[in-house]
Amino acid sequence: MISKNLFLFLRELKQNNHKEWFHEHKPVYQIIRKQFEQLIAQTILDIAQFDNSVKNIEPKQCIFRINRDIRFSKDKSPYKTNFGAFIAPGGRNSGFAGYYIHLEPDNCLLAGGIYMPPPDRLKAVRKEIFENTEEFKQIIHHKNFKKHFGKIISDKMLKTAPKGFPKDFKDIDLLKYKHYTVIKKVPEDMVTSDKFTAEVSKTFIALYPFNRFINEGINYQLSLNE
Repeated sequence: MISKNLFLFLRELKQNNHKEWFHEHKPVYQIIRKQFEQLIAQTILDIAQFDNSVKNIEPKQCIFRINRDIRFSKDKSPYKTNFGAFIAPGGRNSGFAGYYIHLEPDNCLLAGGIYMPPPDRLKAVRKEIFENTEEFKQIIHHKNFKKHFGKIISDKMLKTAPKGFPKDFKDIDLLKYKHYTVIKKVPEDMVTSDKFTAEVSKTFIALYPFNRFINEGINYQLSLNE
């Protein structure tokens, strides 16, 4: 179970985001990271019960490093103030849709789908939706999906039809997304309760048909290019 110390540590890190403080408190960080690794290990096992594609994934393939990449950022703070993991076939960098856990003070999320994919994979997803529109609509309008996620995040969308698709397609808005991502916010006190793993499992069961649809489209296009 996730300890309240995780959020205490992250709040303190936000106020002391420099190497000296982090190194001084590294033993605490290592204990907390171990808790997070155990959560991700259990989550992988739970997901594998309904999504066979992640059954051989290790937590280290999914968990993001706490060190920030500051090479191209004006913000030179060396550390992230969250714990995150993306569970997908092949791990966090595989380019497939997956399941995301984000733990941050006052901003805990269960999310998933595929975020800002490269052009070839985005085109593959759009083509899968174009060719199987009714199936996709059934997934995103299913009551369990809507209960947990509401709708696809629409912060980044094209204003016109994507290249290669007919402008008069009646469901053209479904093809305008630049990423196919969904998010569910979770209270911090839920994360530190014994109910959290069950909540994660229920949420990701609702997400599975969405991820499966996306990954089937990607896998089909990859098979054509072999």
